[in-house]
Amino acid sequence: MSEEEKKIETTEEKKDVMQQTVHGENDAVVSAKTLLDSGCHFGHRVSQWNPKMRQYIYNRRNNLYIIDLNKSAEAMQKAYKALKDIVSKGGKVLFVGTKSYAQKAIQEEAVRSGSFYVSHRWLGGTLTNFRTICKRIALLKEIEQKEVSGELDKLPKKEIAEQLKLKAKLSQNLEGIKEIRLLPQAVVVVDPKTEHNAIAEARTLHIPVFALGDTNTNPDEIDYLVPANDDGEASIRIIVGLFADAVVEGKGGEPLYAYKDANAAAGTMAEMLEGVDKTEQIKAIRAKLRDDAIAMRKNGKGRSRRKPVKNFRRFSRSNTANKDAAPAKEGTAPAANAAVTPSTTASVVEKKTEETK
Repeated sequence: MSEEEKKIETTEEKKDVMQQTVHGENDAVVSAKTLLDSGCHFGHRVSQWNPKMRQYIYNRRNNLYIIDLNKSAEAMQKAYKALKDIVSKGGKVLFVGTKSYAQKAIQEEAVRSGSFYVSHRWLGGTLTNFRTICKRIALLKEIEQKEVSGELDKLPKKEIAEQLKLKAKLSQNLEGIKEIRLLPQAVVVVDPKTEHNAIAEARTLHIPVFALGDTNTNPDEIDYLVPANDDGEASIRIIVGLFADAVVEGKGGEPLYAYKDANAAAGTMAEMLEGVDKTEQIKAIRAKLRDDAIAMRKNGKGRSRRKPVKNFRRFSRSNTANKDAAPAKEGTAPAANAAVTPSTTASVVEKKTEETK
């Protein structure tokens, strides 16, 4: 093979690679079929819904709302492009998800995309009181530096234990934002109902919010909402992975979840639901209802036994003195707690004078 033919083959290979990595603006980020396979179509039970989410609901089955995944795919398309544009201009992204189902996905996808994350607990004032958070981060780094240099070993055992306990507490809450320097330009949230404090702080500072929300979400509080199941690990993984792909592609990398099924045939929700196994669907619906019931009990909104209330009557001092006092018999002195009036005193004096006579 001549050198010219080798050059032609290498150029063709480069073109193929560029076609795989560089995507057009009109290419579908994800198909509704992929979202369906991940269980993104399961909403909350009928009693737990926000009427403003009516536009994203397709139908209801077994007391559970079904989300229209075609609209979810369209919303994901808009959110993907917006997040990609923010990152391409040098913006930083903060991933927030403290639910047990979302913690692992938030950590892994944030690390993969080189972003910040909060997966254990949202500290009040993380954004609005950013200076104080930076001071706590500096304290965490100071303790870690003392531990590495050996200065911590020179302290008494009690102080060492206190310092290590403080380090564990700080690292649990601040590990994902330990290297943050400035406020993020975008916030990605899983379950806006749980992370309402993070959304409120972002809205106060006019930071755009990208969220994965279920049928109980208020869409007016979110800039870019992707309606999908926010209780299933598979659905959280695919949506958070797509948001991470937007960050990666904005930095010039290759996405992992996006554009993998761009040639998938589009169909209606009725056609896609017909191809799903009914037994598996019923199992998934029961699991979703069970998760909703557990969440309601944790929030104190489920059924609870009422404790019997004792029927006590409350009276003022004057009422207790007048009503509770036993009536005095003839020839006896009035009770100590009875109300003393001028008429009673006069009658007592008259009786005493008659006895002396």
